[in-house]
Amino acid sequence: MNKIAVLIADSQYLVRQGLWRLLSGQSQFDIVAEAANEEELIALLEKHRPDVVTLDYHQPPYFKPSTVQLIKTLAPQAHLLIISSDNNKSSIYQVLEYGANSFLTKTCGEQEIVDAVRAAAKGDKFFCSKVLDFILERSFSKNDDNCAPMPLSPREVEIVRLVAKGLIAKEIAGTLNLSTHTVYTHRKNIMKKGIDYY
Repeated sequence: MNKIAVLIADSQYLVRQGLWRLLSGQSQFDIVAEAANEEELIALLEKHRPDVVTLDYHQPPYFKPSTVQLIKTLAPQAHLLIISSDNNKSSIYQVLEYGANSFLTKTCGEQEIVDAVRAAAKGDKFFCSKVLDFILERSFSKNDDNCAPMPLSPREVEIVRLVAKGLIAKEIAGTLNLSTHTVYTHRKNIMKKGIDYY
């Protein structure tokens, strides 16, 4: 089985080392390089052609939202996982529209990061509860303009409510007597509906 080639892009040394240690402990990942700024990132993208790039774009002048566009242009085969401390809704929406596949905050735990990299490698979307809240908020506000209901199933509504309470996928699975995989499938469907609304 081919390993997932991951490139870590973050201006903070401790964050890069933390992600490297976390992901290299998983047999399916191959951490091919790390970049501390955009110039390093450009050279490494061309050299390694990674499957997944983890990026914190919220680190000017080292990385910016436009870095997302740069990655998508230089390495269209790479899937992008944002791991950022950014709390600004407009810039979060911006990088999602630029083509980020997945988005976690830096408060997420080990398993969520591992699951997000796996999902990103397959081209699936994966969002932490905070970012999911922002996307659903935007989706609902757009629906207010035309009075169209959100096309969520009753089960999806249950999951959104539990996510909004801060529960992770494993906890939601236990609460609703579902498998974790089923919860992730529902989350993916919810996200697709939410993304389609903007």
